[in-house]
Amino acid sequence: MAVFRAAAATRGASIAALAFVLAAASPAMAQDVPADTGGDTATPQQVDEGEIIVTGFRASLNSALGQKRRETAAVDSIVAEDIGKFPDANLAESMQRVPGVALARGDGGEGRNISVRGLGAGFTRVRINGMEGTAQTGSSDIYGAGNNGRSFDFNVFPTEIFSALSVRKTPSADVEEGSLGATVDLTAPKPLDSREDFVLTATARGIWNELSKRVDPRASMLVSKKFADGTFGVLASVAYQKRHLREVGYSAVDILSANTNGLFCSPLGVTPIYPAVGTKGATATDCSTNNPRTGSVAAYNTISGLRRADLPNTPGSGAFFPRLPRYLNSEQDQERIGGTFTVQFKPDDDTDISVDLLYSRFDVTRRDNYIAGISFGRSIANNGQPMVSVRDAQFSDKGSLLYGLFDGVDVRSEGLVDHFVSTFKQANFNLKHRFNDALELTMLVGRNQSVWDGRKRLQTFMDVIDSDNFSIDFRGKGSTPTIGFGFDVADPANFNYAPGLSDGTVLGGFSFQGKPSKNTTDNMTGEVNLGWTVAEGFTVKAGGQYRESDFVSSFLRPYNADTVVRALPAGTSLASITRQIEGVGDLFGSGAPNAWAAIDPDKWASTFGFDQVRYCGVECGAGRSRVKEEVKGAYLMGNFDLTDMVGLGLRGDVGMRYVKTDLFTSGYIAVAPPAGQTSPTGLIGQYAQARRGYQDWLPSANIVVEPVRDLLVRLSAAKVMTRPELGILTPTSGVNPVTRVGNVNNPFLEPIRANTFDAAVEWYFKPGSLLSVAYFYKDIKSYIQNVNSQIPFNELGLPNALLENSQTSPTELFTVSQPFNTPGGPLKGFEVNAQFRLDFLPGFLGNFGVLGNYTRVTSEIEYILASVGGVPTVTTTNDLVGLSKNTASGTLYYEDDKFSIRSTANYRDRFIRGIPASPGSDLQGNKPTLYVDASASYGITDQIKLIVEATNLTDERNVLYTDSARQDTLFETRIGRTVTAGVNVRF
Repeated sequence: MAVFRAAAATRGASIAALAFVLAAASPAMAQDVPADTGGDTATPQQVDEGEIIVTGFRASLNSALGQKRRETAAVDSIVAEDIGKFPDANLAESMQRVPGVALARGDGGEGRNISVRGLGAGFTRVRINGMEGTAQTGSSDIYGAGNNGRSFDFNVFPTEIFSALSVRKTPSADVEEGSLGATVDLTAPKPLDSREDFVLTATARGIWNELSKRVDPRASMLVSKKFADGTFGVLASVAYQKRHLREVGYSAVDILSANTNGLFCSPLGVTPIYPAVGTKGATATDCSTNNPRTGSVAAYNTISGLRRADLPNTPGSGAFFPRLPRYLNSEQDQERIGGTFTVQFKPDDDTDISVDLLYSRFDVTRRDNYIAGISFGRSIANNGQPMVSVRDAQFSDKGSLLYGLFDGVDVRSEGLVDHFVSTFKQANFNLKHRFNDALELTMLVGRNQSVWDGRKRLQTFMDVIDSDNFSIDFRGKGSTPTIGFGFDVADPANFNYAPGLSDGTVLGGFSFQGKPSKNTTDNMTGEVNLGWTVAEGFTVKAGGQYRESDFVSSFLRPYNADTVVRALPAGTSLASITRQIEGVGDLFGSGAPNAWAAIDPDKWASTFGFDQVRYCGVECGAGRSRVKEEVKGAYLMGNFDLTDMVGLGLRGDVGMRYVKTDLFTSGYIAVAPPAGQTSPTGLIGQYAQARRGYQDWLPSANIVVEPVRDLLVRLSAAKVMTRPELGILTPTSGVNPVTRVGNVNNPFLEPIRANTFDAAVEWYFKPGSLLSVAYFYKDIKSYIQNVNSQIPFNELGLPNALLENSQTSPTELFTVSQPFNTPGGPLKGFEVNAQFRLDFLPGFLGNFGVLGNYTRVTSEIEYILASVGGVPTVTTTNDLVGLSKNTASGTLYYEDDKFSIRSTANYRDRFIRGIPASPGSDLQGNKPTLYVDASASYGITDQIKLIVEATNLTDERNVLYTDSARQDTLFETRIGRTVTAGVNVRF
């Protein structure tokens, strides 16, 4: 087809300082799986005569430091003190303690995925028990909706089923390719790693949030047993969590200039008259039928006189309004369950055989409700902004709306029910055998499957037409407006729910938004590695790997009979099918109403008989797409340790990895049926497919020099690559008729490739202590970005049936994006990391310790803002999407034999969420955030420990904005503080 053509310096400084003296309810942070105690003598525990084992938070830190020191690559880790000891809600929140890692939060403020050294989730690979995996969840549209790519959503998993998290920032030839940011390893516990023959540990918690005001359960248990003199072991773990989340706030959806949808209704006395007489009931005195022209000439002229520099002849192009100014209430019911089962056999010191099984299920039902003014996001075809009279308008010097008073505004109470279930399951076999002192074999074979099942995404709404005295007021404190709706929004009798009128007036309705849908990713990995010690201090490693990934995405389409808005049955009123959304004003402030009426989706479904909706598949235009990827790789690497030979510490690895990628993509595109063929939806699916392949040679080297004792200098250089996200590789296209956006995918995208260089100095100045600084540089040779174009729907080559029930005209402009390979740019930065105990202080003060890190990153990427025929016409240079220039984390902890307490502050600087934004705005961004958490525990006995944890102690809000200069608020929500109390028992 033709469519497939060949994101505050002062605040940052103060936060960085604060981060160094605050601290975290977290597991130990440092660098990889524990192997020794690093010489610590804190919190000792007598096990057998003559054997002292160090336990506790500090012991975990020291063990990780010992492993970091021995690695040749740059590897940072978090190590759990014990099963169930991770205090964070999920894995992503744990990893934000690692230097250079920034957390991206999703709905309810829960950590969803990460960026590493400025590179977002799509640049980070995740391995689970040594095998690459994917995990996908859904979210609200503002946070990117559902994940249909390679990005890993950590909130699928409970933290308790893992024992260690490692972040590998520099590559080695023996680690499979695919990451520009980092390779994250999640490791489940194994039975023979335990010192005890039998372990039973369990943790039970209650979780309370100040917005949801409910106590939710969270529990975990692990059982491990050794047999046959410790040569055979079995371990099983399970974790369960149920949450009720609530999030309240404000959303604008987008920020548009006044000209986008055709300015406003002209006041009396202004010529030319607009809308023109005869257009949808417009007269010389009415904007539309029974909607008088009440606007102020001064306000109208103020808007018309604001013009952008690039559109000097376009009235209103410099006056910016919220597209859908609205308050929101979002509630989630979550159920998360996960478990592991491992069988391990070590018949001798040279052989280790294990089978690992892992399962996780994340079930979420999200109910969003909005009360919004919708006319500002509609054109004259939808009886929108041109039918609105402006009685007063005030703007900032940059053109942002400060205050507006309007008549003739349509108001909508909208509800969205989104139910999805995300499951992950994996089985892998591991073998490690040393044949003799010189030759060692390792082998891994495994399969995993990630399924994101979007079972429902139902939107219902009821409308008020031509409300007067609608106001938007940004003049108060804070970044969100006070919205006045002009009537009692809590009274359902003020709303309409009925079929639309012939002139395009919408009186309520519903939409299935393309659901139900499902994404399934099946991965298979097989690899063999050989290590040959050629001579003392020199080992040659070689290996081969085969990986297969099969991604299938599909959705069903409801029949036409189930998409028609019907009138309320006789004797039924809106009061009988609605409910009240209460408390938003008290919880969020900013003038939000304390109650508004909304359709109850269950009552609505019962009233209209929508319990059993009829669906069909590709035969009537529903989508189904597939990306099958086969990767064959091999490597050769030399490891060396020349310490004894050269008289100073010198070790490292040098190697080359070859990888060949073969790709098959296919999909169905909705088209109109040919003459003589019928379809329940007026659509059928047209099949498209594409094949391609590419290969890469990826050299890498890591060198560690220890010129003096306890001082390490690290150097690393490599060529790396990241493959495109899976979803954009399918040969398909589509549109959202409500938001008027569309996409055209590109199956011929090349990977993102880069050359990297890293250098670091680490000083282990005393046991359990570290001061380090690291510099990193990435020359990103190629990049992938979406290029947006404004195209009328009827020029996309798509059937009008896709607009059914949306009240969108085929002549409406759609913002259509298509991904292209574009030039990259440089990314560089540095990290500073400190970890030390205060054991030089007298008495109990010696039980304190401090962790802190700070990362600074900058980049230059040229973005294409507009193009014609694939040729860029407008470009700009900015930071990489998702890159925060400054991030910092600090932990202050205290620990003695029984009592432990720690607190952490995590700061993330502003970052770009999307570029470009709507016309007149250069980007969508996220403002800086500072989250402070705390944790405490007290050991009643050696077997029983009490736990108290608190997150978001400062009640931080997340704020998204549009345009780097104006910074108009796009989205701001409050998630509140969360407190957890529980008990851990161990036998």
